[in-house]
Amino acid sequence: MTALRKHAALLVSVAGAMIVALDGTVLLVAQPTLQRDLGASAAQVQWTSTGYLVAVAALLIIAGRLGDRYGHPRVLLVGVLGFGAASAGIALAPSAGWAIALRVAQGAFGALLQPGTLALLRLTYPADRLGTPVAIRTSAIAVAAGSGPILGGALVAAFGWRAVFWVNVPLTLAIAALTLALRTPEPANSVTQRLNLTSSALLAGLLAVAVHTLAGVPAHGWTAGPTLLGACAVAVLTVALTRHERRTEHPVVPCAVARSAPVTAAMALLLTTGAGLFGTLFTATFHLQNTLRLDPLACGLHVLPLTALMVLGSPVAAAALRRHGPRRTAIAGTALVVLGVLGLSRLGPTTPWAAMGLSFAVLGAGFAAVMVTSTGTVVGDAPPGYAGVVGGLKQTAMNVGPTLGIAVAAGTQGVSASAMGSSLPVLAALTALGLLSAARLPRHTPRPAPPRRVTPTAAETSRQAGT
Repeated sequence: MTALRKHAALLVSVAGAMIVALDGTVLLVAQPTLQRDLGASAAQVQWTSTGYLVAVAALLIIAGRLGDRYGHPRVLLVGVLGFGAASAGIALAPSAGWAIALRVAQGAFGALLQPGTLALLRLTYPADRLGTPVAIRTSAIAVAAGSGPILGGALVAAFGWRAVFWVNVPLTLAIAALTLALRTPEPANSVTQRLNLTSSALLAGLLAVAVHTLAGVPAHGWTAGPTLLGACAVAVLTVALTRHERRTEHPVVPCAVARSAPVTAAMALLLTTGAGLFGTLFTATFHLQNTLRLDPLACGLHVLPLTALMVLGSPVAAAALRRHGPRRTAIAGTALVVLGVLGLSRLGPTTPWAAMGLSFAVLGAGFAAVMVTSTGTVVGDAPPGYAGVVGGLKQTAMNVGPTLGIAVAAGTQGVSASAMGSSLPVLAALTALGLLSAARLPRHTPRPAPPRRVTPTAAETSRQAGT
C-alpha cells in the first residue's frame, strides 16, 4: 500500500474517532439549554446521554462483526452518514422525546462507525508499525475530548444548543467523502460466516442491561431494587449467551478472539484503567466545583494538565512500546494511573494548584501509555479477518469502563466533600487490578513474518535458462 493511502486511512480513523469523542463532551455543555428549550425533565435530559451510551455499548461488537463480513469501509460509511443524519434530526427535534429517540439512533450509527476506525489501521499498517498511528489517534481523541466543552460553550453561547449537533453534519460528510475514496486491502482470511442472530441478540441485551444498570447506580445506589434487578438480568443473560456460544457453529465472538490472551488482557486493562480515570474525574469535578467553589471554566483549567499529558505522552508511549514492549509499557502506565489517583485522594481545600496539576499530569501520562499499548496490542494481535470484532470489543471496554468507574465513585461516597478521600482509594485499587492484565501482555511487539522465498518449478527453471 502506498504512503498516500496509508495517510488517508489514518486520517479517516482519526477523524471518525474525534467526531465521536467531540460529540460526547460538547453535549454536556448543551444539556441545560436543551432542557429549558424543550421543557424536558431531569430524567429526560439524562436519557439523552444514557440512551446513546446504551445503544453504542449494545451494538459495538456486532458492528465489528458486520465490518469483518461486509467490509469495514462500507460499514463505516453507513455509520458516519447515519451519525450525521441523526445529528441533523436532533438539531431539528421539536420535543424531548424526539431528541431521546434520535440520540439512540445516533448511538446505533456511532457503533457502526467506531470499530471500522480501528480496523482500517490494522488493514493498512503492519503490526510492528502500529505504534505511531495509534499514538496519533490517541492524541487526537484527547484533543477532541479536551476541547469539546470549550467548543460547545462557544457554540451554545452564539447559536444555541442545536448548533452542537449541526456542526456534526459537514464533518460527517467530509469523513464520508474520504471513506469513499479509500482503498484498503482485504484481510488474509476474510470472514464469510453468517451473523448468528441469537448470539447477537443475547449479547446486545446483555451489554444494554449492564450499561443501563451501571448508569443508574449514582441515582439508586448499589443495593437498590433497580440495581439488584439489573444485576440478576445481567447474570441470566451471561449464562444464556455463554451456553449458546459454546454450542453454536458461528459464535458472535469467534473462538480465535476469545482465546487470544493478548486481546483479552488488553481489554481487561482498558476496562479497569478507564474505570479508574473516569471515576476519578467524576469525583474530582464535584470536589472542584462544590468544595473549592470553582466555576466550570476554572474547573476545566485545573484538569488541563491531564489532557496535555495525554496528547504529549502518546508519542512517548509509542516509542516506549517499540523499545520496551507492551508488557513493560502497560505496567508502567497502569502504575502511573494508580499513583495519579492516589495523589488526588490526598488533596484538600488548601492544597496548592501545582500539586493538583502534578497529580492530573501523572494520571494523563499513565492513561496515554495504557491507551497506546492496549490499542496497539488489540489491533496488532487481532486474528486475521477479525479486526472489526476485536475493534468492537476494545471500544466496548472503553464505553463500559467509564460507566463502571462513575458507578463505583458514586456508590462508595457519592459527591460529598469527603468523597476525594474515600472514593479515590477504592478507584485506585480497582485500577491496580489492571496490573494483573498488563502482566499478561506480550513482552515484545509482534513483528511481521519475513516473506517466504518461492522455489521455482522445474518448468520455470528450464524456461528461465532458455531465455
